[in-house]
Amino acid sequence: MESVKIANGKTPVLQLKEVSVSYSPGSFAVNKVSTNIYPNTITAIMGPSGCGKSTLLRAINRMHDLYPHIKTTGEIILKGKNVLAMDPMEVRRMAGMVFQQPNPFPTMSIYDNVLAGYKLNGIRLKKRERDEIVEQSLQSVGLWDEVKDVMTKRGSFLSGGQQQRLCIARALALNPEVLLMDEPTSALDPISTNKIEELLLQLKKDFTIIIVTHNMSQAARISDNSMFMYLGELVEHGNTTQMFTKPQNKRTEEYLTGVFG
Repeated sequence: MESVKIANGKTPVLQLKEVSVSYSPGSFAVNKVSTNIYPNTITAIMGPSGCGKSTLLRAINRMHDLYPHIKTTGEIILKGKNVLAMDPMEVRRMAGMVFQQPNPFPTMSIYDNVLAGYKLNGIRLKKRERDEIVEQSLQSVGLWDEVKDVMTKRGSFLSGGQQQRLCIARALALNPEVLLMDEPTSALDPISTNKIEELLLQLKKDFTIIIVTHNMSQAARISDNSMFMYLGELVEHGNTTQMFTKPQNKRTEEYLTGVFG
């Protein structure tokens, strides 16, 4: 695979090459999307409902495999490996997913929720290793001090914002190459949303983050780069500040100024 670099010498963590996703023959939810995602950045995917944002995100970690009628074509290159040719479980270790609604496993304790990925992958750890991973993961999302004395309680015991941070800790526990987030704050109150946004700005020092959002203000606040999608196509991808102040495409400008949405 040829190495693609930018001016500062960084190689993409993720390359999308002519990626298409269809739910039925000839009908594309995502149509020939090609772009690069670089390390230690937050990339926001924006666009009106039904434009393919979440569909593209889910293609990256092979979630569509759960539905036989959905077909994904093209190449998704993650750290030099073609995601579509890999074992799905390996892909999901490399590309952690956080969803719109906080979804801690309801029958598991806070402690076991963090380690759920290891259990699902059949990875055995010593007690000391488990303890270290749990503490480090919860520390990384600012939740350790809030839950360290109630680790045996179920994840559903926590508030909505805490549950979402627990889900992020669960994704981070496997040390993924990219963190995929599908509207992670849309179900949260403004205070919890602010905490998640501050958390993401800290996490990008160690992780590459892709976030689907309807909230253009959120994209402007926290993302380095933005992608604008419309009717399954990638219309524009570039520096967020530049896109918001001087979009290159008329459709991007119309979306950002509220002509449609």
